Amino acid sequence: MTYTEYWDQIYSNIDELNSLILSYWNEYSSPATWEFSIVLSATLLPLILIYFFVDRRRIFEIFFFGYTVHVLWTYVSLLLESTLYFIQQRFLTPYLPFSLNMTASVLPVAFLFVYQYCTNKGKNYYFFLYAIVVSALFAFGLAPVSVYLEYIDLRKGMNYFHLFLIDIGIAFTAYWFTRLVLKAQRG
Repeated sequence: MTYTEYWDQIYSNIDELNSLILSYWNEYSSPATWEFSIVLSATLLPLILIYFFVDRRRIFEIFFFGYTVHVLWTYVSLLLESTLYFIQQRFLTPYLPFSLNMTASVLPVAFLFVYQYCTNKGKNYYFFLYAIVVSALFAFGLAPVSVYLEYIDLRKGMNYFHLFLIDIGIAFTAYWFTRLVLKAQRG
């Protein structure tokens, strides 16, 4: 196949896939479905909690940590979705990453509050313990419920323990990266 033939076929398949996803979304995940209200709530409620409970004295540090969790989880989720290991089956919009409600809201906000709590108490070493607990709650509590309700699908051997390890890895990486940036800022 030539270079042009590859790209013609890729464009055709992407158009077909986008049409199929939009059709699925309209039937199973759009505002006309009750599932949409759950996805929308999971997106908005954590952001509302931030407004009321974030430590405004350290807002840039805390938001940097949360943003790092968001970016890392979004990249991991895109990789897992494109390789069909972890599929978000109910999503806010077919035009953005499917896991947006989790990777831009639920997960970053939960870990952001853990980070804020531990660092405000001056117990940075407790962050790792609390992050493990929160990771376990997401992986072994929320994920099985989400699978049961058909919000997510785990395939190709992906399991809850893998999600647990990914959560821990992302939380720890975001923590170390935030500490590194703070150290660089202080000179």
